[in-house]
Amino acid sequence: MKQAFLGIERSVKGRRWIDRMSQAQTQVALDIAQRYGIADILARVLAGRGVTADQALGFLDPTLKALMPDPRSVTDLEAAAQRIAAAVRNREKIAIFGDYDVDGASSSALLARYLRFFGIDVQIYIPDRIFEGYGPNPAAMRELASTASLIVTVDCGTNSSEAFGAIHGSGTDIVVIDHHQVGGPLPEVAAVVNPNRDDDLSGLGHLCAVGMVFMTLVDVSRQLRGHGVSPLPDLLSMLDIVALGTVCDVVPLTGLNRAFVTKGLIAARHLGNPGLSALARVASIGEPLNPFHFGFLIGPRINAGGRIGNAALGATLLCEEDANRAAEIAAELDRLNRERQVMETEMVADACAEADRDLASSSPPSVIVTSSTRWHPGIVGLIAARLKEYTRRPAFAIALEGAGKGTGSGRSIPGFDMGKLVRAAVDEGILIKGGGHAMAAGITVERDRLGDLRAFFEEKAGSAVTSILENETLSVDGALSARGANLAMIGELEKAGPYGSGNPEPLFVLPNHRVTSSAVVGNGHLKLRLQAEDRSQLEAIAFRAAETDLGQLLAGRAGRPVHVAGTLSINHWNGRQTPQIRIVDAADPV
Repeated sequence: MKQAFLGIERSVKGRRWIDRMSQAQTQVALDIAQRYGIADILARVLAGRGVTADQALGFLDPTLKALMPDPRSVTDLEAAAQRIAAAVRNREKIAIFGDYDVDGASSSALLARYLRFFGIDVQIYIPDRIFEGYGPNPAAMRELASTASLIVTVDCGTNSSEAFGAIHGSGTDIVVIDHHQVGGPLPEVAAVVNPNRDDDLSGLGHLCAVGMVFMTLVDVSRQLRGHGVSPLPDLLSMLDIVALGTVCDVVPLTGLNRAFVTKGLIAARHLGNPGLSALARVASIGEPLNPFHFGFLIGPRINAGGRIGNAALGATLLCEEDANRAAEIAAELDRLNRERQVMETEMVADACAEADRDLASSSPPSVIVTSSTRWHPGIVGLIAARLKEYTRRPAFAIALEGAGKGTGSGRSIPGFDMGKLVRAAVDEGILIKGGGHAMAAGITVERDRLGDLRAFFEEKAGSAVTSILENETLSVDGALSARGANLAMIGELEKAGPYGSGNPEPLFVLPNHRVTSSAVVGNGHLKLRLQAEDRSQLEAIAFRAAETDLGQLLAGRAGRPVHVAGTLSINHWNGRQTPQIRIVDAADPV
């Protein structure tokens, strides 16, 4: 077992702090620094993420040329590209059926922008989250087949054989471009492009749907070029949309995904997409776009349409070429997002109160299950995410209908496979339906089976979750002082980005720093100033921490030393740039 970092066996969040790097990685970091003249701190970050000395330069400059395989290595991709290319040459009417989240909107917009370059008549259909649910349905398929000779489903369709059967024999072809797990026999359509098919050997299962659409369009362009079609769309200029979907779908930012996001951010900063530019303005982003902006400011606004408004607004905006119209749509999405935030705040408060009552019982649950008739079904995923953060346990939030059924979402903690748990509950007949992956799941349950569901979850997950909580750790990249956390160092760290799932943002500890000021700002955020022993100071913020144990520890340490752990960023304000730490944990000095 690794020695505890700074001797912290249990932080205010109940975590043991450990050094991210092994002894072997420490040597790799030294080798990287010496071989390439790379700053020691950057070399440590690279080595701590498994990058070898031979891989270092390639990691720091991820390119599509180096990282993108032949698209045809993906099963059925060549067939899909052939059918789409034929539709372009023959000027067919094409319908796109997408999902209502950011990946679905990005995928739909990327494909639509590509096709409209040729003047192709394209219709985008995004289902209503509440009334239609996820994926193709028979009524929508019949509607699209009445006018289109080709339907392309993006970010969905792999498990939609029943819906596709509704237009069998109509003469309309279907191409599926997806990345979700396969839940049965593949549909009998023109092509199913999905790197998670059992017979796919491409190794691209970590890509989201918009990444797969990009790969498909690369081959469409190749085929069109072979037929003498010219000019062709500039796919590289559309990487901003690919980066947006990749970040917001929280797929691992490794390999090709890193290249998509790195190069996509360059494209995004040119503000060539009117829709993205309009969203950046309404979100008051006054600095170069980065993954944080995509994930926490732009993505939620696109999602707001699918959650509580018009599900197609996001895709429509990302396709829009007219700046004035883009501004109108962005303003509407911003309004819906503010409305969503108000609803979410109220619902999260209800859910946390219910969780508090459960956790205060004589037998506190390992898996949190909350429900209410007052909750909006489009927001239960957000409630579950907040509950998971609040309780540090796997959590479900369920919106109950008047008919007695409930639709819910769950979010898990690292190390616990929620999808497996949900599938087991379906097999036992406790859930009407359910599915997902390790970190998230969706469920449908009868109201009178909620007690059975809680008991089943506790039986199957109790010991595993308890063990995870008792052994929870926080991996630390190193210790710094306020003086060392400067703009130059943050600039070095950015070279190893973009950070996200699969490439965690560097996390540092500031030992024995004193809290010289603290104030609650925004929606329960705690803004602080930290002072080192040499009297150097650093701005700090702890998001949504004001009412938590973390916030109470920090606010109560005025003038006294405390260890804080967090990630570094640059705060842009009134034309000034200042370093800042986003605090994620803290502990009393040992």
